[in-house]
Amino acid sequence: MTFLFLLAGHAGCKSRSNQEQPATAQEIVIETPVTVISVAPGPLIEYAELNATSAFLQNNIVKASANGYIKSVEVSPGQYVASGKTIFSIQTKESTNIGTIINNLDSSYKFSGITNIKASQSGYITQLNHQVGDYVQDGEQLAAISTSNSFGFLLNVPYELKRFVTINKTVEVDLPDGTQLKGTVALIMPAVDSVSQTQRMLIRVNSSTAIPENLIATVKIIKTQKENVISLPKEAVLSDESQTNFWVMKMIDSVTAIKIPVSRGIETGGKVEILQPLFSTGDRVLISGNYGLADTAKVKIMKPE
Repeated sequence: MTFLFLLAGHAGCKSRSNQEQPATAQEIVIETPVTVISVAPGPLIEYAELNATSAFLQNNIVKASANGYIKSVEVSPGQYVASGKTIFSIQTKESTNIGTIINNLDSSYKFSGITNIKASQSGYITQLNHQVGDYVQDGEQLAAISTSNSFGFLLNVPYELKRFVTINKTVEVDLPDGTQLKGTVALIMPAVDSVSQTQRMLIRVNSSTAIPENLIATVKIIKTQKENVISLPKEAVLSDESQTNFWVMKMIDSVTAIKIPVSRGIETGGKVEILQPLFSTGDRVLISGNYGLADTAKVKIMKPE
């Protein structure tokens, strides 16, 4: 009887001991979703971006070569005319009577008294001052032609950037509709604006379509061009509040990212040059989900959107 009592008491104590012992908690690992990019060397170009305005630098004035009445007008405002094209004809007042007399005396001789006025240069009709029937005097302005070979973009360059712009240098010209054109520095004016301290330059472009005057475009001037450098998207490079310390989060395996201090170079086009350390091709760096991560953080790589 005593034996059974002791056995029951031992079993009860063991049962209470098992109930009081806490279960081992399963370790919870929080993985931050991130996206990554592989490091690869490539070219990096730093631009200076300035606004430029399209303009015709030269207007050719078409003038009457005799006193008389305008017999015909062969052009309209905005029309493109080629050099040598007849654009006006003028008949003198006296030629009407004189021509009739001469023609009656000799029917084989045809006298009209009409003078044709031709375009001396190719371009666009920007002014049309007279119409058929108007009486004009010798030397009077009939029209104005904006000569096509004087067209370009006028660019005001701050003097501190002048060393990056030289005659015949190639620049990129971006139009408001997204069209990108290659331009060439054709002319540098020999004066600096006294107020803005800018120097005016003419950029000529080759375009298959007509570009209107007074269009504002963006001109990209190359300041620095490097080949085979390591650069990362701007969002991959983090910094402290004082913008003095910079770092990236680099993957060391499939789930762990560590903090790597970096030294930056030029920043352009949404990319930042990395001077130090020397990353290897194929190294993976976080470009999203990296903000606020601690060193040696557990992450989960997501596919880029």
